[in-house]
Amino acid sequence: MQGLELSREFYIQCAAPAIVERFGERACRVAAGLAGQGSDCLGFDDDISRDHDFGPGCCLWLTDNDYAAFGSELQELYDSLPGEFMGFSRNTAPQGSGRVGVMQISRFYSQFTGCPDVPPNDAAWLRIPEHLLAAATSGEVFFDEIGEFSRIRNALLPCYPRDVRFKKLAARVFVMGQAGQYNYGRIIKRGDGSAAMLALDEFIRAALSAVHLLNKRYMPYYKWAFRSARMLPRLAEAVRELDSLYSASDAERLDMIESICGHVREALQEDGLTTISESFLVPQAEEIMKRIESEYLKKLGVSVG
Repeated sequence: MQGLELSREFYIQCAAPAIVERFGERACRVAAGLAGQGSDCLGFDDDISRDHDFGPGCCLWLTDNDYAAFGSELQELYDSLPGEFMGFSRNTAPQGSGRVGVMQISRFYSQFTGCPDVPPNDAAWLRIPEHLLAAATSGEVFFDEIGEFSRIRNALLPCYPRDVRFKKLAARVFVMGQAGQYNYGRIIKRGDGSAAMLALDEFIRAALSAVHLLNKRYMPYYKWAFRSARMLPRLAEAVRELDSLYSASDAERLDMIESICGHVREALQEDGLTTISESFLVPQAEEIMKRIESEYLKKLGVSVG
């Protein structure tokens, strides 16, 4: 059983009845689910990931006012729930870790986005790394009658606002062109294998992010980036080639980099983000910038994002 399913059953069978019994009408004010950091929130957990922060548990989210009114009492109730459930020991993540237990809605989102609510402007959105937004919107909401937690969550999904997504995408496409199409080959000619691997890594990271952004999704923490990309509907062939780059020869990599860039260029054309046929992606990044309407974002350099 994976962690998200275990968490859901723990809430339904243990936490929800206890909350209703203790808090009566106020129970409807407690949002519940599992979201945040951790492979279980992404649905990627396995036997290896059970060595820490795994087990029955859930998040209980409250507004600031409700947290002040009965947050401590709710945490006391949560701590009293069974220590064993369905053959698993309770999640041992400490109180205040932000993994499980009682927490303020505003603090939950602030730890990932720096904002207690929906980011207020393009500048606030732009500075939030994708992996943190992937964490903030991961998992599942089991119950949210008042809707405050879900209101913010839904505003963050499925991806950045239009112009911010374009700005991030332009930056990733720019790096793909510079690190992969331009610098990697030049570094190989110099015989600097270590520097070439750094350029290759820059290219792969940027390409994985571009694939997610073109699918209107946030790329998660680096160790799950490939797994997440393999599940996306668009650019599957580009992902397969990215998956093979590290094991390929230098000559093979040069051809594969061009092929991956070609797939990304085709996706940009499909989305109306470019009309030029230039194979080098730096001009393609500049084309994306032309589609941005935000005055703030238009003034930033193409590589910012």
